[in-house]
Amino acid sequence: MTSNHLAAPGAAAGFAEAAVVGELLGRYLIALDDGELDDAWARSLFTEDAVVTFPMSRHAGCAGLAAWHRASLAVFARTQHLGSPPVVSLQGDRAVFRANVLTTHVHNSGGDAPPLFRAGTLASGEARRTPDGWRMTALSFRVLFTEGEPPRRA
Repeated sequence: MTSNHLAAPGAAAGFAEAAVVGELLGRYLIALDDGELDDAWARSLFTEDAVVTFPMSRHAGCAGLAAWHRASLAVFARTQHLGSPPVVSLQGDRAVFRANVLTTHVHNSGGDAPPLFRAGTLASGEARRTPDGWRMTALSFRVLFTEGEPPRRA
């Protein structure tokens, strides 16, 4: 089936902008599993005043964000974060986005917990256009379900 409806003028530019915003989340998730989480990584994805919120912790500001992520991931031997394509709404130089994320966390050996901890989450966030391009200003995760045991807190 074909359509005779044409995209509104400027729609292609809007699609491109939305793709760039959505790619921020994709780059974030891939780096959690296979990237070098350093200050350059954080600055390539987040604004200086960004806030990242997980159900168990929160970090404000780009300073220290990479170290915070490294510490959070250190309790696992490996992780895999799978994200759905984000739904992005543009509002000028600002954007909001949502995506589903499935995570698998492999516990470090030596504990009595099952080897895997899985979670299904809803990721939501905001981004804004900066002189360096689009960057996330807020990113949060709401847990929809879990399987297995999360790591024990120290």
